[in-house]
Amino acid sequence: MIDETLPETLPPIRHWPAVDLTGTDFDPVLAELMREGPVTRIQLPNGEGGAWLVTRYDDVRMVTNDPRFSREAVIGSQVTRLAPHFIPDRGAVGFLDPPDHTRLRRSVASAFTAKGVERIRDQARAMLDRLVDELLRNGPPADLTAAVLSPFPIAVICELTGVPAADRHGMHIWTQLILSSAHGKEVSENAKREMSAYFSDLVELREGSTGEDVASLLGAAVGRDEITLEEAVGLAVLLQIGGEAVTNNSGQLFYLLLTRPDLVARLRSDPMIRPKAIDELLRYIPHRNAVGLSRIALEDVEIRGVRIRAGDAVYVSYLAANRDPEVFPEPETIDFSRSPNPHVAFGFGPHYCPGGQLARLESELLVDALLDRVPGLKLAVPPRQVPFRKGALIRGPEALPVTW
Repeated sequence: MIDETLPETLPPIRHWPAVDLTGTDFDPVLAELMREGPVTRIQLPNGEGGAWLVTRYDDVRMVTNDPRFSREAVIGSQVTRLAPHFIPDRGAVGFLDPPDHTRLRRSVASAFTAKGVERIRDQARAMLDRLVDELLRNGPPADLTAAVLSPFPIAVICELTGVPAADRHGMHIWTQLILSSAHGKEVSENAKREMSAYFSDLVELREGSTGEDVASLLGAAVGRDEITLEEAVGLAVLLQIGGEAVTNNSGQLFYLLLTRPDLVARLRSDPMIRPKAIDELLRYIPHRNAVGLSRIALEDVEIRGVRIRAGDAVYVSYLAANRDPEVFPEPETIDFSRSPNPHVAFGFGPHYCPGGQLARLESELLVDALLDRVPGLKLAVPPRQVPFRKGALIRGPEALPVTW
């Protein structure tokens, strides 16, 4: 029940320019917003109006798992947002609410379970070994992003989605254009249209298929009239883009490790701690700029004594939630022994990232391969000279110069 005595005076709106950040620096504006209160008001560089920002761990989980906050209601609304080219597509899984959202994700769920991901572990390890073989054969110095961190997740997500090897370079180009705001709205939207057309053809070819890859699962679901072709294409595009985001995340992970030799020494001396260490790094690393997708309140809701009105836009910050000191003692410290570690790096609720298991697998394989096979791996330039991507929604180094 809403307390009718709550004050109606809205807090001031904080403009959040979302400038390009380098390294693993935490966004200073977000840090200030976290200090100002659990529920604040923000305005991002694009869109219209203001929005609420929720930063405490428990509140973030509540909003993302509460049907009173709708993704679908964002359709047709020019909500303040980070990306200039970001216009929600009707029927896209990222903007569906249950039960339609549940129905659509169910069609590919088997590919992203622990069993489904384990199915490609050996293939993924073999692909990674070949990339590291080539890295060692070519010798130092090298760009770790170009040599390993970019081609590896591209190959893995394409293997999972069923994109043939010959088409993977083009898929990568489309993804980079979609994920960047640096080229302008028209270029990004055109790349998304071309990727959508590609998946439309691929899914139609797989109708009736019994394969285990995403395109085959979607084709089979379309053939059974469980989902439409348009829904299948939207989901395939989302999964492909999300799978490539591991490139930037991995770049940040290795940038952090290569600037913290104490962490690398621990991972090398005690390989058994690596799975827990990767979870802690996922909690700590600020993997994106600003915030992701908004929701719309369908009715008046009170959070921490603040009234959010029906129709208001609401954002959550998973980055802030992962630094909540009430849940993560000494949140600014990287603690490989942290337990429990209920981080929300992959989101929470119905829109929890389906690729979480896959991202963990790739991170584990990368850490094992690069730390064990390239024991002298280190940055080839001072940390501040590592170039980071500009205008990217997902943060990460454009290149990672290394030697050994």
